[in-house]
Amino acid sequence: MAYWEEYAGEENGLWHDVLVGEDIEIFVLTEDDADRLFALTDSHRTHLRQWLPWVNATRNVEDTREFIASSLRRYRDDVGMSCGILYQGNLAGVIGFNTIDWMNFKTEIGYWLGAEFQGLGLITRACRAMIDHAFLDLDLNKVEIRCATGNTRSCAIPQRLGFTQEGVARQAEWLYDHYVDLVLYGMLSSEWKSQTRAG
Repeated sequence: MAYWEEYAGEENGLWHDVLVGEDIEIFVLTEDDADRLFALTDSHRTHLRQWLPWVNATRNVEDTREFIASSLRRYRDDVGMSCGILYQGNLAGVIGFNTIDWMNFKTEIGYWLGAEFQGLGLITRACRAMIDHAFLDLDLNKVEIRCATGNTRSCAIPQRLGFTQEGVARQAEWLYDHYVDLVLYGMLSSEWKSQTRAG
């Protein structure tokens, strides 16, 4: 199902809320969301800092507002998008297309959740909607997900969704005081559509 086609409309160039289930929605972040996104980040610094390199640089709500403004510029330029994940009306995390490579028709999905929202299947469900959007609406050929090798929760998402592990980039990311290896997972449009038909 192309969730974005069924539930989304456009107004001023922005997507409306996208229904993924009875208790979860994803929506393009706007600057109106800065306060609650910063509050979520600030209350989960220790948890997020384990695997996300940008947490220390997010010092106040203005940093979050600038992140959202930058994300909106990339969204309007059609080279990326950042979405909030709502669970039962509460902002639970973020998911998006980190980049959209139109020359090679591929994108990379990134995501994170507040600690208390883990284990509910939210990222798996949100990823399915984003992958549907990439393949069915944007007509891309490939979706990639990169995770630190030690981040077993994050790696479990592409594994659960049937992605192929394509390799490991050694010491690919600097995480505050050490390097981490990143594992690359990939899904092709033909594979996703075949998998969806089989399911």
